[in-house]
Amino acid sequence: MQTDDTASAAAPPAISVVVPTCGRVELLARCLAALAHQSLAAQRYEVIVVDDQPNAQTRQLVAAWHAGGAGSGTGPAITYLPNEGRHGPAAARNLGWRAARAPIIAFTDDDTVPSTGWLQHGLDAFGDGVDALCGRVEMPLPASPTDYQRDAQQLESAEFVTANCFLRKSVLAALGGFDERFRLAWREDSDLHFGLLATGARIARSAQALVVHPVRPAPWGVSLLQVRKIAFDALLYKKHPRLYRQKIRATPRWDYYAIVAAMLTALLAAAAGSMALAAAAAAAWGVATMLLFARRLRGTSLRLSHIAEMALTSMLIPPLAVFWRLAGAIRYRVAFA
Repeated sequence: MQTDDTASAAAPPAISVVVPTCGRVELLARCLAALAHQSLAAQRYEVIVVDDQPNAQTRQLVAAWHAGGAGSGTGPAITYLPNEGRHGPAAARNLGWRAARAPIIAFTDDDTVPSTGWLQHGLDAFGDGVDALCGRVEMPLPASPTDYQRDAQQLESAEFVTANCFLRKSVLAALGGFDERFRLAWREDSDLHFGLLATGARIARSAQALVVHPVRPAPWGVSLLQVRKIAFDALLYKKHPRLYRQKIRATPRWDYYAIVAAMLTALLAAAAGSMALAAAAAAAWGVATMLLFARRLRGTSLRLSHIAEMALTSMLIPPLAVFWRLAGAIRYRVAFA
């Protein structure tokens, strides 16, 4: 690990790779193994690991990779940076790119496996007029994926993801980097992308700059944990209303609002003794919930535990989603639905 002035005295690398991590040592080790064996010459790149949950295990892992690479003259310099300030992936990436020595910054995540030619292909496609570049992400799934796995695979078709992107350091500086109000891994990449589009930045693409992104195992009911991220949609909408409607969601979630309205009407009507209205509203809620359940289950695993998970979460997601959308609107003071 770099602890002296040797690195700063040497010629700067052509590209710096920033990898935020948060207590996932085994996944980080897999990622570093892929980064240490790039086809790009070792002296042309550096790797900066930003630890958003500073711990001795991660520090020791990075030190071991550095000693076996740059320390022995056979691999890239690998630096460990503990994040002692504001936490979250946006803040961690900011800490990383600001410490980088290269004029071009490559971002990936600790749970990815960059292909051997990732950096070389990224640099080859990064011409003089390019401000940012998007590589290709592959997320292999089993034959019968879960709803969570299928939803995660949408990264493959996303326009811009921090799991595989390259930017000029000067462009990042001009934009102010990542907005650290996005405290979870959700929409901070869209915010940066929209900022690039708003300034007329030239964004190139390279299918050869490949990163494989295996879907991590998730706990039962994980979709309920993911719903809270919707609050950050309000912040993204506040900053980029036109691009949000063009590229994220053209209209509000009227289906969720309708489901919640039916559910509340059924409960209030029953409490008021209007059983006919309560029955009609409950029937509408039940049908809408069943349609949501069927849509989420279609084409996914039919294991009994997954079916049960889809049934329960389909009942809970609409009210939770409405709550977090309204919470985001209040928090960020924006008319967002």
